[in-house]
Amino acid sequence: MANLKSLAKDTAIYGLSSIVARFINYLLVPIQTARFAASGGEYGVITNVYAYVSILIILLTFGMETTFFRFMNREGERPERIYSTTLWMLAFTSLASIVVVLALLQPIAGAIGYADHPEYVGVMYTTVAIDAFMAIPFAFLRYQHRPVKFAMLKIINILLNILLNVLYLIVLPALRLNPFGIYDEQFTLDVAFVFYINLVCTLCTLLMLWKELRGFGFGFDRAACRRMLSYTWPLLVMGVAGQLNQAASQILFPYLYDGSVEEARAQLGIYGACIKIAMIMVMITQAFRFAYEPFVFGKSKDKDSRETYAQAMKYYIVFTLLAFLCVMGYIDVLKFIIGESYWEGLRVVPIVMAAEIMFGVFFNLSFWYKLTDRTIWGAYFSGIGAVVLITIDILLIPRFSYMACAWAGFAAYATSMLLSYFIGQHYYPIRYPLKDIALYVGLSVVGFAVMALLHDALPLWASLLLNTVIILLFAAVVVKRDLSAHFKRRANG
Repeated sequence: MANLKSLAKDTAIYGLSSIVARFINYLLVPIQTARFAASGGEYGVITNVYAYVSILIILLTFGMETTFFRFMNREGERPERIYSTTLWMLAFTSLASIVVVLALLQPIAGAIGYADHPEYVGVMYTTVAIDAFMAIPFAFLRYQHRPVKFAMLKIINILLNILLNVLYLIVLPALRLNPFGIYDEQFTLDVAFVFYINLVCTLCTLLMLWKELRGFGFGFDRAACRRMLSYTWPLLVMGVAGQLNQAASQILFPYLYDGSVEEARAQLGIYGACIKIAMIMVMITQAFRFAYEPFVFGKSKDKDSRETYAQAMKYYIVFTLLAFLCVMGYIDVLKFIIGESYWEGLRVVPIVMAAEIMFGVFFNLSFWYKLTDRTIWGAYFSGIGAVVLITIDILLIPRFSYMACAWAGFAAYATSMLLSYFIGQHYYPIRYPLKDIALYVGLSVVGFAVMALLHDALPLWASLLLNTVIILLFAAVVVKRDLSAHFKRRANG
């Protein structure tokens, strides 16, 4: 239980920082959705470009975060040399890829539908390449159990992003000012500013990591590089396939939608804005991942490690289900995060949140093949999930628009999760508390069903009151069954 406390402490810090960061980042959504109306399709451009970004970040990091933790905790390896070697690898691949993309910018931009705006591609690719490199210094902070600095840098980055978005999308247009020349409303409100701002924020964060970048001084170990690449290539395949489960729908949508390009971008913008509300689940999963990855590799030699993993799984599911009920219970308040013209897409929120819970479970299960060095299985699971997602997208987007995207993600994560569980029990059996998990899942489903059925039958205040009662009842069951039992055992022990 002491190990779980350590995990909970780090998760709390990462989680609090993620909550603060995401809350601040949410301010971008009302700013951008208010400035760019759904019918204009500009937010659809942002959604589409960031879908490419999410794939690129996986390609450019090529599984090195997980590989880094594995080798930093491996017997016989020198941690300082592993860190330095990883830095050199990511620095080289990121810089080389920037040069190649900028040299081929026009044909690349044309291939993905932005021939008239190659600057979108150039600026965002440069940003994502630098972000990919910075993943290793940030991983080093996690390895050193320094969540406070990690959190502060992330929050500063987002605060700066908010400040510049407010300046360029609200203040300067209101004052009819343009620091780059004669005021032009179209130029001032171009979505390119969103991408340029991201680049500026990324460069500022890189400068603030200067102490961690001194790790370059330990040199490059060719033998360690070969060992790490051998371990990491299945993680790259797994990462790309896994990210396709999140981003493929947004990439494919403009090509599959049965309508004009402008209408496709408008519909994609509605979907992209509404899933921002569901991103609280991504935030929780991300916070858990930041703490759990170094925790698992450090804990793997302990005798009670499997019992600890089983308990961690249960508590992860419990708290994500609670978060699900909270978001759905107060969706009538949270919807004001996005512009009113996007509200028609709110029906995707529960589907996307449920999918993200399953992704978190899949991530939790993933350590059986990482700890046993069978990382190729992760590639299989994610690849099969990606095939499921793309198949559903191709078949259903022309008929059901962005609702097909939501259900495709749900089906893909469910497939990957179930495959990982059943095959993992053969290679690395863990006795997960399935009865407890089933109970909590059942309670949350019933609670959500009651919220949905009575939503339109009650006035807003009564609906919010009822939803609050349901959430508190769920929390009370958790406290009585698990938390109070734990404290009793401690008192008796």
